[in-house]
Amino acid sequence: MPPAPLSDNVFDHDAALLACARGDQRALHTIYERESSFLLGVAKRIVRDHATAEDVLHDAFVSIWQRAASFDASRGAGRGWIYSIVRHTALNRLRDSSHETTLDDTATAQYDAQTAMLAWQTQGEAWSRQADLGQLERCLDRLEPERRHCLLHAYVEGCSHSEIATRLKTPLGTVKAWIQRGLRSLRECMQ
Repeated sequence: MPPAPLSDNVFDHDAALLACARGDQRALHTIYERESSFLLGVAKRIVRDHATAEDVLHDAFVSIWQRAASFDASRGAGRGWIYSIVRHTALNRLRDSSHETTLDDTATAQYDAQTAMLAWQTQGEAWSRQADLGQLERCLDRLEPERRHCLLHAYVEGCSHSEIATRLKTPLGTVKAWIQRGLRSLRECMQ
């Protein structure tokens, strides 16, 4: 629950948001003056860093300005809507930052070396993969059509056994047996 207003006079957050929707920058400034210290506290509790919380607050006020027209007083109070924008902005920032990794110079050099080595290996393996794919194609061509279709549905299209049974209008047990026998035949052929 948001904290109480700064003074005893009543501030109409709903009206201020409607004014923002009409392009009244003074209304946004008034919201900022009245609520920013509390909203900064909300953001800081979530992101646990003062500078990041300030960035969150900035982004949230940009969002409030841009989305003020979407505020609907029949769905809730304006003050709660403002606090939810700040909370969601902070949570999104936290979520986004969890995917970031900072590397020092040594780690960066190691990463670059590993990437270069992997690229070199991948290029050499491309010829080998191409040969394997040619062999796989020949082995698939040797399978009975039903087994080949089952394997392709399962491993290329990602279908479940029951989906394959429905597509082929074949009993589930038969589909499972075809897949099992087809895989065994492929293993033998690829060796």
